[in-house]
Amino acid sequence: MERPADTRYIDTPVALAELCGELQGVSWFALDTEFLREKTYYPKLCLVQVATPQLAAWIDPLALPDLAPLLAVLAAPGITKVLHSARQDLEIFFHLAGLPPAPVFDTQVAAPLLGYADQIGYANLVHEVLGVSLDKLHTRADWSLRPLSQDQLRYAADDVIYLAELYLRLRERLEHRGRLAWLDEDFQALSSPALYQVVPQQAWRRVKGISRLKGASLAVLQALAAWREQRAQDKDLPRGWLLKDEVMIDLARHRPASPEALGTVRGVSERLVSRHGAELLALMAQAAARNPEPLPEVGRHERLEPAQDALVDVMMAVVRISAQEHALNPAVLASRRQLEALVLGDRHGGVMQGWRRKLIGDRLELLLDGRLALTVRNGRLVL
Repeated sequence: MERPADTRYIDTPVALAELCGELQGVSWFALDTEFLREKTYYPKLCLVQVATPQLAAWIDPLALPDLAPLLAVLAAPGITKVLHSARQDLEIFFHLAGLPPAPVFDTQVAAPLLGYADQIGYANLVHEVLGVSLDKLHTRADWSLRPLSQDQLRYAADDVIYLAELYLRLRERLEHRGRLAWLDEDFQALSSPALYQVVPQQAWRRVKGISRLKGASLAVLQALAAWREQRAQDKDLPRGWLLKDEVMIDLARHRPASPEALGTVRGVSERLVSRHGAELLALMAQAAARNPEPLPEVGRHERLEPAQDALVDVMMAVVRISAQEHALNPAVLASRRQLEALVLGDRHGGVMQGWRRKLIGDRLELLLDGRLALTVRNGRLVL
């Protein structure tokens, strides 16, 4: 495909207002960002790229006093914002504007409905759909440095120029197969503010290894995770710079009761003990006396009984039959782990959401409720 003739580097309020005025008149545009997050809690936005079939632009947030005109376009309900693997990009604008952009179209979410791999990367999708091999040289570049090189700008532009073409191709094929509307629920969920609101008291749910804790240890872990999240937000520091997950697990298990004991826990620095030791000791002592919040059912990793394991095998057969009917990879519809969670009572997991529910989730519920069965006809399994 040819590159748009109109390319612009936007680093003044006048140029931004002019560009956004033009974008207000389109029905969709491709959107991507370059950001840094290695040394901060919140992502630091370094560059915004937008493209339509007619133009491509780099917006430099480091040179602009604010992005108000762009945020207004991102909130416009009549303009679809096209992204790939949108969640991190949407989170950035949620922190800037208080709301994520909407409506959106995520090419990574849409691709599996056309037979591509689940969670497919942008470069791989561009190659499979458009036959173009993208340069990955600047994937780890420091986008906060100025001036940006011509190679960096070309790399950043490719992220939206080819994204615009991807959108047109995927949308046309989805419409042809009658599957475009299947994505509505998934895309609406991506623009839900609740997806990007981090409540410190719920931060423990993301800690690796929580399923191994119970009782006082779990209560302490929950308190430590909330403390870490709040401090990370207040100081705009990465969570791991304060306490790593494995260190919190060790603290929750051993529950040191003195500064000296706290300092012997591997991964706890002298600086942490001197700055926050007394606070952490008091926090752990208070938390150990409370009942913990219960673990979510899907976090328990319960062992299936033989009959339940056999039921999962039957469900996998239903998944394969449904995948064959729709010319999809069975792995895109449901994993065995998701089916195990469904057997254990989780009726709200990934297989029961969005287009997967329409395609396979409802069938699996019928099977579990005894209203759908498998039989053999002419040597083949049928529902």
